[in-house]
Amino acid sequence: MENTLEVIKISDSARQQIISTAEKERVDMTAAWLRIAVVPGGCSGLTYDLGWDTTVRDADEVLEISDIPVVIDARSMAYLEGSVLDFSDGLEGKGFHFNNPQAVRNCACGESFGL
Repeated sequence: MENTLEVIKISDSARQQIISTAEKERVDMTAAWLRIAVVPGGCSGLTYDLGWDTTVRDADEVLEISDIPVVIDARSMAYLEGSVLDFSDGLEGKGFHFNNPQAVRNCACGESFGL
């Protein structure tokens, strides 16, 4: 069951990079989802995980965000609410970044956060 609920937003630059990456990696976005997860790790306690997945688990929410098929597990949904997935290729580092209003602390490298 597909849902249009926007737990997170995907910026235009992140959307373009996701589509470009899918094309380069030959990912069929009609048969795979972008899995967004929050997992234990990093110096602040939690870290973000992005990757392609072809399996939807019982605890997953299937979403369409900015025309990108996304799955997020129920536990991660609570941590991600209100976040924006962005992509930057500027001087401060190239890559995907989450702007999460719930994060009360971030590590210096920006790879992990805490609530």
